[in-house]
Amino acid sequence: MTQPSAIVLLSGGLDSTTCAWLARRDGYRIHALSFDYGQRLAREVGSAEAVARAVGAVEHVVMRFDLGAWGGSSLTSDTPVPQHDDVSGIGASIPNTYVPARNMLFLAFATSFAEARGAEAIYIGVNALDYSGYPDCRPDFIAAFTRVIELGTAVGDGGRAPRIVAPLMRLTKAEIVKLGAELGVEHGLTWSCYMGGDHPCGHCDSCLLRAQGFAQAGIADPTISAR
Repeated sequence: MTQPSAIVLLSGGLDSTTCAWLARRDGYRIHALSFDYGQRLAREVGSAEAVARAVGAVEHVVMRFDLGAWGGSSLTSDTPVPQHDDVSGIGASIPNTYVPARNMLFLAFATSFAEARGAEAIYIGVNALDYSGYPDCRPDFIAAFTRVIELGTAVGDGGRAPRIVAPLMRLTKAEIVKLGAELGVEHGLTWSCYMGGDHPCGHCDSCLLRAQGFAQAGIADPTISAR
């Protein structure tokens, strides 16, 4: 029997890396898909390459396009990334680190990749709890895009649309860290900081949420420990 395949959207961050290990646990051949979209944190692409090798992906494709051509986000422009002393500084409104329609674009590419490879599933590490308020990380968005795949692809027309798997949707960051530890995720390979420097800045939303997750899980973050 042929082993089924899954596309894993792999940023090299904590959540997508955990999804890669989950896809492997679920018995899938992993086709990793990453993006170099003109983001300031280009370092994450290198982390994604390391994660893809570690998890045993059968291939790792890096799609390149430049969302910096029109900006609209502090991750694709010179607009300052918000910095805070602790997680209490993270507001409830959508921050300027939101990249317009990013997950919509990512899932569109993943859908095309899945159809071309005959993949049964698309794994994405969106989270609706410990996140920065991005609208494309919410359950209703994933449900709507599932319908898009069913309506807009040949495999969907034939009743064989790949399903979107968002296994971290309802987990806190601490629960994701613990799950990763149970799966044997190599957390030291991952990168979360929005700034993309040599070391995590420790003050952007992503760094703060990651630090809180490891602290609440009672697990040392090897990315920080290695500094």
